[in-house]
Amino acid sequence: MKVLILHGWGGSDAPHWQAELACEIARNYGTVSFPLLDNCHFPSKNRWLKQVKQILKEFRPDTVVCHSLANTLWFWLCREKGMTGVERLFMVSPPSLQTKENTIKTFFPCEMPKNIYAKEIHMIVSDNDPWVETEEAQQIASHYHATFTTLHNAGHINADSGYGKWELIEQLVIGEKNDKDL
Repeated sequence: MKVLILHGWGGSDAPHWQAELACEIARNYGTVSFPLLDNCHFPSKNRWLKQVKQILKEFRPDTVVCHSLANTLWFWLCREKGMTGVERLFMVSPPSLQTKENTIKTFFPCEMPKNIYAKEIHMIVSDNDPWVETEEAQQIASHYHATFTTLHNAGHINADSGYGKWELIEQLVIGEKNDKDL
């Protein structure tokens, strides 16, 4: 298993669930890449595209886990020439495709790409995420035939809303642990 974890605006360092997931993958002898994207507090779509295209080319993940703005980045990547597919894509807390926020304005508006370059897509959102309405997230998930999970009162599903160690995402990405692994 080769997992690429892509953070959103501001990064996802500990105690964020993405940092915890990266540690858990490594602890279970999986191969993980969890890069700090360029200037994460003031991101540029073009710089992030260039950086992640290079990572995809060199690392060749079979699974990609996106949080927040990384989902929008994935949509932009899917419009690039030479994009290759992955087995599984996890989209956690995607922002609205019409987000209006000055610091990340180069990413928006964003259209849904025709091809999302993933065989299996899983989307997880919160019913009170300040960055997207559940209905918009459901429409995106439905368009790509993604499995869709809604968490109750989970905010933006980040460290600020209490998502450090997160067993659900670990089970989905890594799989169930056998008793012999304990």
